[in-house]
Amino acid sequence: MEKFKNKYRIPSARLKGYDYGSNGLYFVTICTKNRKFYFGKIVTAAETHNRASLHATTMGQIAQKNWAEIPKHYPFVELDEFVIMPDHIHGIIKINKPDYNEWNPNQFSPQSKNLGAIIRAFKSATKRFANLNNIEFEWQPRFHDRIIRDKNGLIAVRKYIKNNPQKWRKNTPL
Repeated sequence: MEKFKNKYRIPSARLKGYDYGSNGLYFVTICTKNRKFYFGKIVTAAETHNRASLHATTMGQIAQKNWAEIPKHYPFVELDEFVIMPDHIHGIIKINKPDYNEWNPNQFSPQSKNLGAIIRAFKSATKRFANLNNIEFEWQPRFHDRIIRDKNGLIAVRKYIKNNPQKWRKNTPL
């Protein structure tokens, strides 16, 4: 196992040799610590006479707001399908830098203007709100991503995200 500053560290979950600041679509999942239901609860279709959806807590509303504001801080980002679940979020981020023509593989070091920096800023802003308002809230330390490589992959991920609330009861112990 690798060491950093003489301490063991978990290897990166990012695709080795990939440039996460390059143009592309990224499917991101970010979980709360211990999968605690900080963001709200799913209200079923029967209860709403519509599709299942999240009845958001204050933290769910803040996460939604902070996600929507990502392009204000990163003008090269476009947001696509997104959903907040009780203990996680799913979203598609498109990085679009028209003049970007270099390749900088992901590495363990301070980074900016890439997927890791975007997610770090989002998580930080959400946690900062909780701290300032004395609201219990913790993120899981990492996030999961998948690079969307083609139109069929994009369609499948959009469908998965959109249908996530509908499947909640099926995947959650009662």
